[in-house]
Amino acid sequence: MSRGPRAKLERHDWGDDETGCSILHVDMDAFFASVELVRRPDLRGRPVIVGGGERGVVLAATYEARAFGVHSAMSMVAARRRCPQAVVIPPDPSAYREVSRSVMAAVGEITALVEQVSVDEAFLDVSGARRRLGPPTVIAAGLRRRVQAEHGITCSVGVASTKLVAKLASTHAKPDGMLLIPAAASVPFLRALPVGALWGVGERTEQVLAGWGIRTVAELADADLVMIQAALGRVAGAHLHDLSWGRDPRPVQVARTEKSIGAETTFDRDRYDRGAVEGTVLRLADRCAGRLRQQGLVARTVTVKVRTSDFATLTRSRTLHAPTDVAREVYLVARELVAGVDLGGLPVRLVGVRAENLEQRSTAVVQPTLEDAVDTRQGAQRRAEAALDLVRDRFGVNSIALGSTGPRSTTNGADVELS
Repeated sequence: MSRGPRAKLERHDWGDDETGCSILHVDMDAFFASVELVRRPDLRGRPVIVGGGERGVVLAATYEARAFGVHSAMSMVAARRRCPQAVVIPPDPSAYREVSRSVMAAVGEITALVEQVSVDEAFLDVSGARRRLGPPTVIAAGLRRRVQAEHGITCSVGVASTKLVAKLASTHAKPDGMLLIPAAASVPFLRALPVGALWGVGERTEQVLAGWGIRTVAELADADLVMIQAALGRVAGAHLHDLSWGRDPRPVQVARTEKSIGAETTFDRDRYDRGAVEGTVLRLADRCAGRLRQQGLVARTVTVKVRTSDFATLTRSRTLHAPTDVAREVYLVARELVAGVDLGGLPVRLVGVRAENLEQRSTAVVQPTLEDAVDTRQGAQRRAEAALDLVRDRFGVNSIALGSTGPRSTTNGADVELS
């Protein structure tokens, strides 16, 4: 569920005109927690948190837990402090993916114009489905009934003329509701919201705007554009000003291009042992490379994230001389990047590996070096890792692990400090 700001809305004069409102935003309600409650109906009505151990974060919480201030991305320590009576359930990613696939398949039967933005939410453009299935609100109601009947969970749907307003509408419809914002009511709807509700307005941007006396979307819309651009920059200022007036021409994008693929781990206790950290980096690199191969992608950049015990987060990045989907190459670069991070004598709390600057493997342009031409190890390593993929597909992701690798990487490129 979105935790975006809401407002008390006066909707009595909005009407029910669906003309031009072909965009639906479907958002599953407390998705992970809802899936767990289907399997454990005895927990219904009780505060339930889905999350990791004491050092993990909250992945989802029932509305009973949210009443105590628990929300996604909160640390488990803080969540337990706020709601000590909550039942904590470890996550079951395979179960969530299975339900997600089924729900998205149902969405795909409505229209081919589907943009899945996460495991539990998607945009639909139903302009071409109206003659066959009826008005957008009828389509939304039918989808909500089907999800409830087939999976025992609920979803909320926003119906509007743009993606921005549809997403905000689904947030206001939660839980288990539907909200239509007629095209003519888009601007009045937006003006009633705090400025933090708009896409792209994070905590820092909100603080900057507050410094200029702007706290609501109405104040942003009425402000001088030149002043907004002075505060936020020319492009960002113009974009947010357009959003405040409901101008959002972005279409539903059927194919979302992965911008990066990453994985990270929070240790059960802070680690001084560099060997333990390197072992985790190897597993994370293996996971990233497996996902690259699964999606037919290669990466030109490897980035690592290291968080120390004082919660300071450092990232380092390196661009490779050739794109890769080989775990050994990702790991060797990531290991060197982690080794180069100045920890200030502090232990490591979290480490992450991310593959960036992605391209389709089939179309990636690779300029081989002389070393590549005479060294066939990379090809052999890739074949070996592809064999591991088959074993994992058959017996599970944890059935086999990549072994340790050589002492150093052969990639080129300068390290770039990102934060």
